[in-house]
Amino acid sequence: MAVVAAALGVAAVAVVVAFLLADGPAAESPPPLPLARELPAGAAGPPRTTTARPADAEPLVVSVVGKVRTPGLVTVPPGARVADAVRAAGGARPGADLATLNLARRVADGEQLYVGVPSPPGMGSALPQAAPPGAGDGTGGSVPVDLNAAGREELESLPGIGEVTARSILDWRARHGRFTAVEQLREVDGIGDKRFERLRDLVSVR
Repeated sequence: MAVVAAALGVAAVAVVVAFLLADGPAAESPPPLPLARELPAGAAGPPRTTTARPADAEPLVVSVVGKVRTPGLVTVPPGARVADAVRAAGGARPGADLATLNLARRVADGEQLYVGVPSPPGMGSALPQAAPPGAGDGTGGSVPVDLNAAGREELESLPGIGEVTARSILDWRARHGRFTAVEQLREVDGIGDKRFERLRDLVSVR
């Protein structure tokens, strides 16, 4: 009887323990994590944000004529100088006079450079521009127009100077007297920054 009682006691304890464990909360398993995969070579990554280039960052197209090795249209980066444009045209030919060019000046899009030759008449006049002695053989260049001595016709021979602008230059000279610096052309009606840059190397004050 004692053995039977002991066996029943052990069975009862086992039943109680099993009941208690069955009522407890089940252990939660962690959610599966995504596996990191290495992108194959050449695969495109996340899209990159591209910044639009400003308009002033576009290349400049300049016409280079005269005594250069390959005259014609050249393309130079923004901020390029006259020397860069001449170099892009193959460089000046031997004997070409570069004294009339300001090689350090920044070029503008669409302008034309004359290397070792006199510039042609301006848009406002059909009068030819006189060339100094030696201009045709590479020993000389075009003579800058004296702002204090030039008349209307000579002023109109400059590129971009028509009858109205030439008259404005003469009127400025009549009101203020002589030009003391080429930069005073900016004070003349009708001459903006772009036109002044074209005239800077073609005029002088004497």
